Amino acid sequence: QVQLVESGGGLVQPGGSLRLSCAASGSILSFNAMGWYRQAPGKQRELVAGLTRGGSTNYADSVKCRFAISRANAKNTVYLQMNSLKPEDTAVYYCNAKQLFDSILGPPETREHWGQGTQVTVSS
Repeated sequence: QVQLVESGGGLVQPGGSLRLSCAASGSILSFNAMGWYRQAPGKQRELVAGLTRGGSTNYADSVKCRFAISRANAKNTVYLQMNSLKPEDTAVYYCNAKQLFDSILGPPETREHWGQGTQVTVSS
């Protein structure tokens, strides 16, 4: 069973920084992609940052140049460095891992795993 545990959330003032961590129970290289999602009250979950096994990244337009996703393979951990935080960044942040399984006998299968979430609040 895959377990993802987020940490690092908290209360921070506008303009401040936080680093979120997502620790996996196994090698993160077993996942085709990992990412951070967030969900604010009354809004749908959105992708914040993604990282593929090969190292490519993508970011939501709202966080480009402010957030950075990275990984420490030996620690089985993915990070989200958040700088220049804004009140609109306030949300519960979730770690996600995706596994893709190909088969010559049928369609590919996708498995996703989620952490429990960590609250980030940006306020004065």
